[in-house]
Amino acid sequence: MAHNMPNERLKWLMLFAAVAVFATAISTTNAANPPDADQKGPVFLKEPTNRIDFSNSTGAEIECKSSGNPMPEIIWIRSDGTAVGDVPGLRQISSDGKLVFPPFRAEDYRQEVHAQVYACLARNQFGSIISRDVHVRAVVPQSYSVNVMDESILRGNSAILKCHIPSFVADFIVVDSWLEDEEREIYPQEDVTVSDGKYLVLPSGELHIREVGPEDGYKSYQCRTKHRLTGETRLSATKGRLVITEPVGSVSPQFSGNGNQEHITLLRVPLNGSLALMCPAQAYPVPYFRWYKFIEGTTRKQAVVLNDRVKQVSGTLIIKDAVVEDSGKYLCVVNNSVGGESVETVLTVTAPLSAKIDPPTQTVDFGRPAVFTCQYTGNPIKTVSWMKDGKAIGHSEPVLRIESVKKEDKGMYQCFVRNDQESAEASAELKLGGRFDPPVIRQAFQEETMEPGPSVFLKCVAGGNPTPEISWELDGKKIANNDRYQVGQYVTVNGDVVSYLNITSVHANDGGLYKCIAKSKVGVAEHSAKLNVYGLPYIRQMEKKAIVAGETLMVTCPVAGYPIDSIVWERDNRALPINRKQKVFPNGTLIIENVERNSDQATYTCVAKNQEGYSARGSLEVQVMVPPQMQPFDFGTEVANTGEIAGVFCMIPKGDLPMEIRWTLNSAPIITGEHGFSLSRLNPRTSSLSIDSLEARHRGLYKCIASNKAGSAEYSTELHVNVPPRWILEPTDKAFAQGSDAKVECKADGFPKPQVTWKKAVGDTPGEYKDLKKSDNIRVEEGTLHIDNIQKTNEGYYLCEAINGIGSGLSAVIMVSVQAPPEFTEKLRNQTARRGEPAVLQCEAKGEKPIGILWNMNNMRLDPKNDNRYTIREEILSAGVMSSLSIKRTERSDSALFTCVATNAFGSDDASINMIVQEVPEMPYALKVLDKSGRSVQLSWAQPYDGNSPLNRYIIEFKRSRASWSEIDRVMVPGHTTEAQVQKLSPATTYNIRIVAENAIGTSQSSEAVTIITAEEAPSGKPQNIKVEPVNQTTMRVTWKPPPRSEWNGEILGYYVGYKLSNTNSSYVFETINFITEEGKEHNLELQNLRVYTQYSVVIQAFNKIGAGPLCDEEKQFTAEGTPSQPPSDTACTTLTSQTIRVSWVSPPLESANGVIKTYKVVYASSDEWYDETKRHYKKTASSDTVLHGLKKYTNYTMQVLATTAGGDGVRSVPIHCQTEPDVPEAPTDVKALVMGNAAILVSWRAPAQPNGIITQYTVYSKAEGAETETKTQKVPHYQMSFEATELEKNKPYEFWVTASTTIGEGQQSKSIVAMPSDQVPAKIASFDDTFTATFKEDAKMPCLAVGAPQPEITWKIKGVEFTANDRMRLLPDGSLLIKSVNRQDAGDYSCHAENSIAKDSITHKLIVLAPPQSPHVTLSATTTDTLTVKLKPHEGDTAPLHGYTLHYKPEFGEWETAEVSVESQKQNIEGLLCGSRYQVYATGFNNIGAGEASDILNTRTKGQKPKLPEKPRFIEVSSNSVSLHFKAWKDGGCPMSHFVVESKKRDQIEWNQISNNVKPDNNYVVLDLEPATWYNLRITAHNSAGFTVAEYDFATLTVTGGTIAPSRDLPELSAEDTIRIILSNLNLVVPVVAALLVIIIAIIVICILRSKGNHHKDDVVYNQTMGPGATLDKRRPDLRDELGYIAPPNRKLPPVPGSNYNTCDRIKRGRGGGLRSNHSTWDPRRPNLYEELKAPPVPMHGNHYGHAHAHAGNVECHYRHPGMEDEICPYATFHLLGFREEMDPTKAMNFQTFPHQNGHAGPVGPGHAGTMLPPGHPGHVHSRSGSQSMPRANRYQRKNSQGGQSSIYTPAPEYDDPANCAEEDQYRRYTRVNSQGGSLYSGPGPEYDDPANCAPEEDQYGSQYGGPYGQPYDHYGSRGSMGRRSIGSARNPGTGSPEPPPPPPRNHDMSNSSFNDSKESNEISEAECDRDHGPRGNYGAVKRSPQPKDQRTTEEMRKLIERNEAGTKQLQLQQTNGAGFTAYDTMAV
Repeated sequence: MAHNMPNERLKWLMLFAAVAVFATAISTTNAANPPDADQKGPVFLKEPTNRIDFSNSTGAEIECKSSGNPMPEIIWIRSDGTAVGDVPGLRQISSDGKLVFPPFRAEDYRQEVHAQVYACLARNQFGSIISRDVHVRAVVPQSYSVNVMDESILRGNSAILKCHIPSFVADFIVVDSWLEDEEREIYPQEDVTVSDGKYLVLPSGELHIREVGPEDGYKSYQCRTKHRLTGETRLSATKGRLVITEPVGSVSPQFSGNGNQEHITLLRVPLNGSLALMCPAQAYPVPYFRWYKFIEGTTRKQAVVLNDRVKQVSGTLIIKDAVVEDSGKYLCVVNNSVGGESVETVLTVTAPLSAKIDPPTQTVDFGRPAVFTCQYTGNPIKTVSWMKDGKAIGHSEPVLRIESVKKEDKGMYQCFVRNDQESAEASAELKLGGRFDPPVIRQAFQEETMEPGPSVFLKCVAGGNPTPEISWELDGKKIANNDRYQVGQYVTVNGDVVSYLNITSVHANDGGLYKCIAKSKVGVAEHSAKLNVYGLPYIRQMEKKAIVAGETLMVTCPVAGYPIDSIVWERDNRALPINRKQKVFPNGTLIIENVERNSDQATYTCVAKNQEGYSARGSLEVQVMVPPQMQPFDFGTEVANTGEIAGVFCMIPKGDLPMEIRWTLNSAPIITGEHGFSLSRLNPRTSSLSIDSLEARHRGLYKCIASNKAGSAEYSTELHVNVPPRWILEPTDKAFAQGSDAKVECKADGFPKPQVTWKKAVGDTPGEYKDLKKSDNIRVEEGTLHIDNIQKTNEGYYLCEAINGIGSGLSAVIMVSVQAPPEFTEKLRNQTARRGEPAVLQCEAKGEKPIGILWNMNNMRLDPKNDNRYTIREEILSAGVMSSLSIKRTERSDSALFTCVATNAFGSDDASINMIVQEVPEMPYALKVLDKSGRSVQLSWAQPYDGNSPLNRYIIEFKRSRASWSEIDRVMVPGHTTEAQVQKLSPATTYNIRIVAENAIGTSQSSEAVTIITAEEAPSGKPQNIKVEPVNQTTMRVTWKPPPRSEWNGEILGYYVGYKLSNTNSSYVFETINFITEEGKEHNLELQNLRVYTQYSVVIQAFNKIGAGPLCDEEKQFTAEGTPSQPPSDTACTTLTSQTIRVSWVSPPLESANGVIKTYKVVYASSDEWYDETKRHYKKTASSDTVLHGLKKYTNYTMQVLATTAGGDGVRSVPIHCQTEPDVPEAPTDVKALVMGNAAILVSWRAPAQPNGIITQYTVYSKAEGAETETKTQKVPHYQMSFEATELEKNKPYEFWVTASTTIGEGQQSKSIVAMPSDQVPAKIASFDDTFTATFKEDAKMPCLAVGAPQPEITWKIKGVEFTANDRMRLLPDGSLLIKSVNRQDAGDYSCHAENSIAKDSITHKLIVLAPPQSPHVTLSATTTDTLTVKLKPHEGDTAPLHGYTLHYKPEFGEWETAEVSVESQKQNIEGLLCGSRYQVYATGFNNIGAGEASDILNTRTKGQKPKLPEKPRFIEVSSNSVSLHFKAWKDGGCPMSHFVVESKKRDQIEWNQISNNVKPDNNYVVLDLEPATWYNLRITAHNSAGFTVAEYDFATLTVTGGTIAPSRDLPELSAEDTIRIILSNLNLVVPVVAALLVIIIAIIVICILRSKGNHHKDDVVYNQTMGPGATLDKRRPDLRDELGYIAPPNRKLPPVPGSNYNTCDRIKRGRGGGLRSNHSTWDPRRPNLYEELKAPPVPMHGNHYGHAHAHAGNVECHYRHPGMEDEICPYATFHLLGFREEMDPTKAMNFQTFPHQNGHAGPVGPGHAGTMLPPGHPGHVHSRSGSQSMPRANRYQRKNSQGGQSSIYTPAPEYDDPANCAEEDQYRRYTRVNSQGGSLYSGPGPEYDDPANCAPEEDQYGSQYGGPYGQPYDHYGSRGSMGRRSIGSARNPGTGSPEPPPPPPRNHDMSNSSFNDSKESNEISEAECDRDHGPRGNYGAVKRSPQPKDQRTTEEMRKLIERNEAGTKQLQLQQTNGAGFTAYDTMAV
């Protein structure tokens, strides 16, 4: 036992180890791993790719890495398996296993190295693996060229241009782009299916051109290619063109270049690539293309479905993102109306090959099966092969099965998949399980020879794992236990098996071959030896042996006995062998090969003999059996369809009967009668199978099996049945947990095998489906849809479709829903809330509903029931649930962590909200300005309380002062600073700045605002929208807009417009243009006096008071083409013939052409018709000479030549004259033959109409009629017009005719006339009717030559009246009539009568008198400011053609000037006249006789008025120490401004200071050196050629900081008159209180002293007068509100307007102060007529309550001194009620008018004289004129009496200033005071002040100035017409000095159309005038005298002066008889 212990221990240890290994590895293997489990065979980590292409210049390295234990060795081999070594310089293997190809020279290229298939072999002790094939290709640069060939194409078809690349480089070269006409690059599109253009680069590089048209034939195309390895690009060497052929008739589709051969194209495309299947057919009409795809394995085809992945462009099918399923055979069918054609394309979509072996490692026990499955993907797959340890094993199926694993089977197995392009491999390892050993015979019996009798013991010991079993045989026959044979066995301790055979008492018959066989499942071992027992031969019985024909029979004769001498075999007593098939061996073995029944079935006998001759025999019967043999059969080649019948016969011609025949389908037995099968046994060897109606189940492998005793035979054939798809596994709706891997199976059956695809619905509903996009987590494998890590986005409807081309296919729609646990996208966030405000905390959980959400606060459950401040609401959303926790008002305790927990059936999630309750910061304070400049300001402030949240930032808010706080800019400053700079401000701008603090909660309130004004800078912007356009030949208009407002940097004062000739280096000439204040208005400037048709350059820059801004870009423009200013020179004419003249000339000098000369015009006419325009002819030509044709012969012609440009006709040349050549004359126009006697005839004639030269003679021809007599001729001198033919025969007719001759020859003959001499001579007149033209004042003679016998009596009639001789007309002896000194009246018909006793005759002459023209008609057509246009018409009675007019004109005080006017000019402009002046015009006409009579004188005037006032805000701009005057704001009244005079003074001073007396109108002017915060007066006098206008303004300068000063107020002051009146009305108090008299006297003295000094002026309440941006009305002062005295207009509830200085009567009256009357009394119309109570008529104190008296007046009243009348509205006053806005338009400033008192007291007042109270009887023609100009002027207009204003010239009258219009200007209420200083403009006898406002409007300006037509000499300086211009009986009427007054206007009279005074400017007087008052005032009866005695006149004197029209300096003094009156001014305060 001791020696067994180690074994036992070892067994136990092994058992433990096995258990431990098994426990750890149970999941991976089904058997215990051996101890080397961590050891493994090689596996590739990095396997080289299939193809390695490299350039010889770069070389290549191929890496191969593997893993294994132990580490494998890497060996590189060739494809034939031989190892690869180093080739110096060309190939080497690095130490880390890389195969390296260094760069090499082209000449070193070796094909066996550089173009070879390599593989990498990895090996260790467990096996070897080989990599995929590595095709190495080194590329050596080769010269190549790429070409594009011309393509012929039918018009309208699509063309495809190919880029032809040589085959030896085709693998490395791709088409990069195409080039059209060497210009346009056409690139491949990223998405080839998106193309609507003409060009498309196909994926394979071809250029596809759609719908080719003729224009495409002119383009050339090149392709640009790129080398994959070197990156080199090159253009094709040749350019391809499209050869476009026009179709002749219809053409059926033809494929280009293929002829009619089979059209099959093979195409390979990589997976996911884009491809184009081309169908290059052409046809006409353009064909229609359809694409089909064949269903795999059938001839059926389906139309290709076009979608977003598959598109068809013309005939080309384009597929992007190709999938393997796209592979197959495609058919393109092309049809048109003529025919059809088709082409097939086989598409292979190549997918990269990959392989995988399942399982990658397996451990298998001995003898057990092992299965490796090769799973591969890719397309196409050509071969599958297996290798073991790097050697092929000849297996080509995907599954490798080893039925029984042996030891040699272990190792590395590889599966290789290959196609023509690539290969792939996978490896797996087979390990043997445990320690298995096949059986081994360890100990065995030996051969023995013995005597019979004793027992025999045979022993066999065998070992193995597992333990084998041992059996025994004797001569091949198993030994069973019996009474003599005993077999036993046992297992030893070490696991061996001991078996023994006991033979008791052995016999001779027991001898033989004994065998022991040890067998286990892993193997068999056997041992045999003979037992020889002495005895006689003995043969044991042999059993009958059956053998199948064809096999080999091997049998050994069972012989016993010993010794045996021989063993033989016999058959039929013949010893064998007897043929070649039999072999006999000495040991008794017989072998018969290829047994046949006929020859070998028999009984064989074995004979054994010993030496003694004893023998023994034994027989063996051999039976030979024939197995069945079968004939092949099949169901036919056609695929059957369901419902059809099918049948087949199974015949077994050979084989032993009985025979069984059975059928199986797919290995399942077929039973007749079941499933439609019918089987019948036609005979013992034939069976038939028939199927009545085929179904899907009948498809499969049919097998016929025949069997008999000898064996069986089978034959199988397949029946294909086309079966539409049917579900094996139909998909159903599925729900998956979010994040899981989803798998939906979809399996279908059918034949052919259906293709199963998946699609996903578009949107949320089923209906439209799209292919599943390839993505990482979605894939389809064998019909199963896999979605890895499924998410909500994958939810939706999916469609599984199974199609095999049979039937419509199967489809199923399923819903894939994703069940998501609740999920919060945001796990933790902070939320803040303002304390005390509500807050809402929201948690949105996504996931499957229902979802429950709970809230925790600081990890404690929150229950709203416990605190009613909390409310929880839930809202169901589409993707989940939103829970909101509302807190009504937050408290500090709410600063906590709130958690919401969401739960549903699939899980839970939570999210936290950190709640912070905060407050806003307090506002910053102590905001200070540290520093400022034009564009920035430095600020500081103090930090406020931060509201428990860090201050994020400060926001500095700033705005322009005029803007509201809603239009602000901001600067953000970090929260830790308290100082900042605000930049990017605009210069010269007032800003309000405030600051706000901001934390996370919000912003604080704004701090107090500070106001700053930034400094000005020069403009930084250029003027915009500059346009330069020619106006005419010498003028260009420049228009522009201001720079952007943000770039003004102050107020733009104007612009400098510079211009110069473009092509010179001269500097610019600059003009200054004032700024137009209107928003958005274009500025413009006309540049005049430029050169004609010349290019100028224009630049513009804006300027302000700091300086000028940048110049704009230069704009260039030509002036318009002018007309040539010089005529063509060297004009000459040459007579060519009698009807043609050549005219030649030289073109005018280039500089005078003023344009491009287009043509020349030749104007020509015969000289005597030259002045008749209608007779002139024109000929145009482009050359410099021309020939005039068709002229009259021998006629003098006058010619002029002119050049024409686009601007018109130029100057005509000086007329030239030429005469045409003479020619033969025409025939005499008439002939008479008059009988003179019996032998004489008088022939007379009229000259030819066209003599065509000077007639030299006439020839009279005569001929006796009837006879053949000769014709007689008689030459007659040219002046003789008759001829007496004599010596004629009586009563014989004679024929006469006449010709005329010139130097050229004889002309045509006249008509013939026949006469016959006779005794009787009747009276006849030889002269002819004729027309005579006589010149005015010359003599005329009209002939009347008569014949007759007796002598006829001659009488004349003139215009039908018998002629009687007088001193001018007499009859001459020859019968002619002589008229001396012809006049116009002589023109007419003159008839001459001759009469004798025989006959009478008469002729009539017409006399035309050529006289100078009569007076033409001159009418005025139009006027402008400097031109008059007159119309000229000739007198109707003129007979002679007019040659022209002379126009005479003169200004009123100038000299006559003349202008020549051509006769064709209907209108003539007289230019360059004075603006607004009178002119006289008349005209005379002239013709070739001379100048005619003058026309009537036309009196007219040019347009234009004196300057007009501007609106104050547009004119005046105030700052602290200066005021800017914008003179552009003045309206010039139509006449250009000449200059302005500017004067100023402080308001409380009397003297005016002249600042400038010559300010140019276009400039802005700045009055400097003013004091800040001070009131000033400004006086502007504006001059133009029509006169001048004076305006006064009040303004206050700003404070130093830019603020405004408060308006001053009027304090009531008592006048002297007030005081006296108070005393008089209170006499009852004065008398008793004598003591008080002294006080009263002192009071009177004091008041008088005050009055004599002049009232100290108190300003009106005039708001915002300063124009400063920040001026405000202090609404908190009630006294100011009262001061406004606001009276609301009817139906108009408008508030008072701050900043207006309207005066109301109420306010005017209150100004008189004193506690004597109510401040708010009103006028009561119901009172009795207050006028009647007065003792004397009321005296109008100062004209109008609106008009200002002089500047020191304190108040204004309606100065009617009636008790109680102080409350009346001033009669005839035009008021503006506050709140109305008509002040913008002066013409609308009369909306509200008071009417006269009931007694009609006041006289009429024109609209311009609002409220002027005229006493009855005075004409209301008071002129006013507004206007002004600016800039300093010399003080020539200073007034002597400008001190106190008491300067009235006329003492008796109370001083009356300006019946001033108080029309308001615009909304800023600028007001103007014109001459409001002194009452009168004139202080001395002479004029001191030149007509400050010539007020005669329009036509009346002169006529009304003078008593007579032209007035007195001093009139120019006096008042120009103090009457209204259209007044009734105005001073213009001759003889009336003082006209009748016009009636007052009706109550509803429209004052705007008033005929009393039309001066439109009169409304522009400011209300400021209305609030001034002069000093001394008129009393009721007493008359005060003026301080200047020299000017004083009594009322009587004045009346006389008025009657003489000479009051003052022609100043009309109107005065009433009762002493009340006013002074009418020509110059009004405006």
